Amino acid sequence: MSKALQVAALENGTVIDHIPPEQLFKVVSLLRLQYLNNRITIGNNLGSRKMGSKGIIKISDKFFEEDEINRIALVAPKVKLNIIRNYEVIEKKRVTLPDVLTGIVKCNNPKCITNNEPMKTKFDVIDKDRVILQCKYCEIKTDKEEIILSKGK
Repeated sequence: MSKALQVAALENGTVIDHIPPEQLFKVVSLLRLQYLNNRITIGNNLGSRKMGSKGIIKISDKFFEEDEINRIALVAPKVKLNIIRNYEVIEKKRVTLPDVLTGIVKCNNPKCITNNEPMKTKFDVIDKDRVILQCKYCEIKTDKEEIILSKGK
């Protein structure tokens, strides 16, 4: 006899599904969920037929702007997003990496102006498939494995 954990259905809000387990808390950080007062359910290492195991986040009464949600593609490019209204999935989306990222990623060049002056970083996404970014200020390239997320306030 197996036991299943029951989580209350979401009346209105957003479900972020198919998050690789090792990226779940990066997604939490990117979306700054720790600063929300909304009811949030986080599950990690849950069974998944497609992935083996996955993470999932349910956020009550929160609907993200497109650019906010697309940040997730930096660390979890295959995430699925479900928009819920009145207990029904009204929209399903896949995240996509935007062309420009502002204030999300730290430049790895210690001499870059963004590491020495109080200003936001700005990166062009020059390869969306392999996730390669280029700093608009010092032009250094950063690949997916080298990405350091900026500290949010």
